[in-house]
Amino acid sequence: MSADAPTPVAERAAPVVWQMRASVIAEPRRVEVQEIAKPRPRATQVLVRLDGCGVCASNIPPWEGKPWFNYPMAPGALGHESWGRVEAVGNDVAEFAPGDRVAMISNNAYAEYDVADVNAVVKLPRSLDGEAFPAEPLGCAMNIFKRAAVQKGHTVAIVGIGFLGALLTQLATAAGARVIAISRREFALQFARDMGAAHTIPMDDHHKIIAEVKSLTNDKFCDVVIEAVGKQWPLDISGELTRERGRLVVAGYHQDGPRQVSMQLWNWRGLDVINAHERDPAIYLQGMREAVQAVETGLLDPRPLYTHRFPLNQLDAALNMSAERPEGFMKALIEMR
Repeated sequence: MSADAPTPVAERAAPVVWQMRASVIAEPRRVEVQEIAKPRPRATQVLVRLDGCGVCASNIPPWEGKPWFNYPMAPGALGHESWGRVEAVGNDVAEFAPGDRVAMISNNAYAEYDVADVNAVVKLPRSLDGEAFPAEPLGCAMNIFKRAAVQKGHTVAIVGIGFLGALLTQLATAAGARVIAISRREFALQFARDMGAAHTIPMDDHHKIIAEVKSLTNDKFCDVVIEAVGKQWPLDISGELTRERGRLVVAGYHQDGPRQVSMQLWNWRGLDVINAHERDPAIYLQGMREAVQAVETGLLDPRPLYTHRFPLNQLDAALNMSAERPEGFMKALIEMR
């Protein structure tokens, strides 16, 4: 090999052209689309030609700008809910082959291509060909629901009906629980009703919500309460709605600073408090696999929740909409083609 030859990369079936488009968050609230070199898969990675990527609520603080983020961000950064087809695999990869349709957790998926380690990738069956599949939030819903330990006959309050809350409404209803859905948005409450919620309550008055849930449960409150917003007030109301020796599940992503909790209330009622955020890659992967099965069998139907779709060069519009959450909005997807 000559001194000028490129260093070989551990991959198979590598394409000839190694260029792609990627969105770059250059500064808060400004996106650039750049032409850059495609990533190359390492020995235990796959390279995926992306069909799309979901827009996560966790993207909003870095999009709006916080002092602890650095700009410009890496090409494709913040995108992590991706799906597409494998184009090349590393030499140590046996589980996947070029042409496989997959979903994955990756790090730079606001782009036409991204790489992921095999322990963050799941195959998609042919029955889901053509379907959007943001596996990361779907897998989160499966894992949160497992941690919630909802049983047939339970009364379950879900506080916050966004994409996650709506998925959890479906799962709890399918398990035979009576779901009380609570949201500030009326159209989101209609989504909850469509997905099986027995009761819906507007999230507009703290004491009114407590009184209504108390009446619906004969003064006992709820066996399980899942907080799915990530803000102080929903966390407060969730504790109030959990019965003695009930289970309070924190599913909201609390990323904007410290929280206060009423330990007097939590102590007095003897609550089991579950932080349902996972960090074990194996559990993430298992949740994603279970999500594939749940969608394939019809246990979970996220399709009505994909309310807005944008091309890659309109990532800024998708992020703005995710932050503003206008009437009718549940989930935005970026589609590459």
